[in-house]
Parts: sequence; structure tokens; C-alpha cells
Amino acid sequence: MKLAFSTLGVPGLPVPDVVRLAASCGYHGVELRAHPEEPVHPGIGPAERAEVAGAFSAGGVEILGVAGYARVAAPGDDDAVLQDIRELVRLAGDLGASFVRVFPGGEPGRPREEGDAVAARRMATAAEYAAELGVRVLLETHDSHRTGADALRVLGPVGHRAAGALWDVMHTWLGGEQPSDTFAALSPYLGYVQVKDIASAEDTTPLPLGAGVLPLAECVDVLSRGGWDGWLCWEYEKRWYEAAAPLPELLGPGREHLARLLNESA
Repeated sequence: MKLAFSTLGVPGLPVPDVVRLAASCGYHGVELRAHPEEPVHPGIGPAERAEVAGAFSAGGVEILGVAGYARVAAPGDDDAVLQDIRELVRLAGDLGASFVRVFPGGEPGRPREEGDAVAARRMATAAEYAAELGVRVLLETHDSHRTGADALRVLGPVGHRAAGALWDVMHTWLGGEQPSDTFAALSPYLGYVQVKDIASAEDTTPLPLGAGVLPLAECVDVLSRGGWDGWLCWEYEKRWYEAAAPLPELLGPGREHLARLLNESA
């Protein structure tokens, strides 16, 4: 498996510094948070996109994916949601990234079947466009669809290779789903896996990998035994937790921890 980290852990860090950090700490790739407060987002032009892609290529680091904020199960018209996804897909295509992350974002209290149907319809439309650019749109296990079983209700009816899943191990754990069950549900659709660690269900402040309660070893073991050989991406949510320790000093030990888990599960 290849290892990456998300720029959510180093908010606002300039691209050259992100590349150097990834390369010096032994990571194969980076997930770019695509928000206007970050250096890379859909609003940047062709020249900036080429510069970003060139910086990563020169540094020997892959751009794993673009983490967007479109919500495919949210109420409202399809057009605005789909336009957001198209812009993210175009950005990913220009950067040479394989994936675009979207959220479910279903409305609390709405009948589950309605949210599932809306999300599936939008994912199907987005997948057709993404496939033309060699990009996959991944539904993250998050908020209204936090388990693999939840995501499967959307992805199963879509049935398109360019519509896949992003397994966030924290949210499936918070949803009470066992890693083996998550993998069974998502394996046909799995794009990559977001790893992280927290102190408890009540305290989700990010911790160094291995210092919290999330079943990372079990998740890696399930992936390995299932023959899955994709990406593990450390999403350290520093952007939302100012008191959390700085990510750069944790990246080396974090990579070593994941490497140990991979060796133990081999």
C-alpha cells in the first residue's frame, strides 16, 4: 500500500513546502484540501495548476486526490451540486490526481430513501463526466452516510466504475461498524482509505497514529487479507483543532507506525 497525508493537517502551507514535507518524511502522495483558503482550489487558473502539478512531479510525490465539499445527498437542485463536482473533477484532471472526494450531506429527518436516491442520481451523473477525464468521484463515509452499509445504498444503484467510496475509519467506527463489515460493503468501490486516531467517541481531537482508540491495526489487516493494495491517507484534522500538536513533527513517526502495521499484516 502507498502512504499519503492530507493538507487538512497543514492548513495554508505553500505547495513547495507540502512537497518537501511529503518527500522528506517518506510519503508517496498528498491529498489536497480544495478550499478557497488553501493554495489549491477550483478557482486557480491554468498556469497555477500547471505549476502545482510540476512541483509535485519534480518532487517525486503524487497528488492522490482533491478533497472537495460538494454534498451529494443535500436538499436542493442538482445543478449547483453537479457544477461543484465538475469543477473539482476538472481541477483533479489538470493536476493528474486520480480522485475527487465528496460528502453525503443528507438532511437530518429526511426519509432515508429520498436522500439515497438523490445521492445516487448525482453520483451517476458526476461519474459519467469524471470518467471522461480519468478521475473517480469518491463518496466519503461521513455525516448522514457514515458507514459502509450507508454508502453502499448509494453506490450499489449507481454501478459505475468512476463512482467509488472513500473509507474514513473514524466515521465507520463511530457508526458502530466493524472493519470487516465495512470492507465487505466497500471493497468493490474502494478508492482509498483515510486513517486517523482520536482519544474517544466524545473527544475527536486528532492524535498521533497509534495513540488513540481507532482500530487501525484491524483495518490494515482486513485490507491486507482482502488483497487490497491502494492508498492509506492520514487525515489529521488540525484545521478544526487548533490545540492539536503540529502535524509536521508527527509525520515521520506516523509513517513508521503505518509501515509496522503493514509489515505485521503481511
